[in-house]
Amino acid sequence: MNPNVLIALTVFIITFYFIITEKIPRSSAAIAGGAAVVFFKVIDEHEALYAVSSNIEILILLMGLMIIVNIMAETGIFQWTAIKIAQSAKGDPIKIMIFLGIVSAIASALLDNVTTILLIFPISILIAEQLKIDSLPFLFTEIFSVNIGGAATLIGDPPNLIIGTKSGLGFNDFLLNMGPIVIINMILFLALMVVFFHKKLHVSRMNKAKIMEMDAGRIIQDKVLLKKSILVFILVMAGFVSNVITGIGLAVISISGATLLILLTKKDPEEIYKHIEWSTLFFFAGLFILVDGLAATGLISDVGDFILDVTKGNAKFAVILTVISSTVIAPIIGVVPYTISFTKIIGELIPQMGENTAPLWWALSMGVCFGGNMTLIGAAANIVGANIARKAGKEIGFFHFFKFGIIITFQSLLLSIVYLLVRYF
Repeated sequence: MNPNVLIALTVFIITFYFIITEKIPRSSAAIAGGAAVVFFKVIDEHEALYAVSSNIEILILLMGLMIIVNIMAETGIFQWTAIKIAQSAKGDPIKIMIFLGIVSAIASALLDNVTTILLIFPISILIAEQLKIDSLPFLFTEIFSVNIGGAATLIGDPPNLIIGTKSGLGFNDFLLNMGPIVIINMILFLALMVVFFHKKLHVSRMNKAKIMEMDAGRIIQDKVLLKKSILVFILVMAGFVSNVITGIGLAVISISGATLLILLTKKDPEEIYKHIEWSTLFFFAGLFILVDGLAATGLISDVGDFILDVTKGNAKFAVILTVISSTVIAPIIGVVPYTISFTKIIGELIPQMGENTAPLWWALSMGVCFGGNMTLIGAAANIVGANIARKAGKEIGFFHFFKFGIIITFQSLLLSIVYLLVRYF
């Protein structure tokens, strides 16, 4: 075996051991892994810098969205929405669970998974406390919903950002191709949630009345800031949708919207920058270098050749293999590193499989986004949600999560296979 292959593979495995176990911060593990492949001369520093610079669009796009969402969060609009949902359901916990799931899915498609969880979990716990019921049915529903809903758009889930950048597929492509399967998946998923939790969701009339008495209007403290935030958010979304016509890059739209919002609100940029999730950005940067190190050894090309040998160039077989392997493997090693690695593999497959490779990208997206629901470490939103729940006295253990996650993921996998075969073949 080529010594560089052994070195790169060893660094890769050690890095993901620390990412999965979180014995050190995930961003530190990724950066150390990226630095190691340079230190051991698998790639040189120029190649490492190119690995980051060639993916800079993803980092800037994420940075702009982080700024916009953080400023919007100050208005209380997300908490206001959650309370209004509970009141529109007239305190019925089953309806509240369904409505919160739908809102979580929509919000994750427009914002991102982790941000949605950070915003909606605390208010969901508050609503459950007011109703005197266990909050876990709400929390599980929201975690699963953000991973399903985030698959609908290019910006909803980090893997989709990576797929969009590498494939050249745009915002509207994701919406039109991933949107239908997300809607179908959500309908069946919410039905399963009702079956799983309906016995735990019984509430007295008095506790329902408490929800109806909550004053959502008091949460919105700064209506001027809210109007400015909504205006910029709409402009950014319009920019994403019209990207095919204007030709303006998504990263440019995102960071321009963030800059405009800072100027309109006269916020101190230094304070805003403190709220950017720098650890997430450095996590991505480290992974880009690490995966490029693997690619430089020829290992990823070998995996691509193996898939070609197994599928014998059959596009239908390759698509099914992609969605199954992505669903099973991604939640074990993490959806982001898996996606970065597999985009390289698809790049190796494209010259051999002709022009009809778009289904491969959709199969990858479905696998990594929906597969993130299988384990507690499968997606960042799962880990963040479990941490918030723990602080509120609600423990979400690995096997407790897996008990529901494996069923939800299996349902999503079956739907994905049927959808891919019916729509593209």
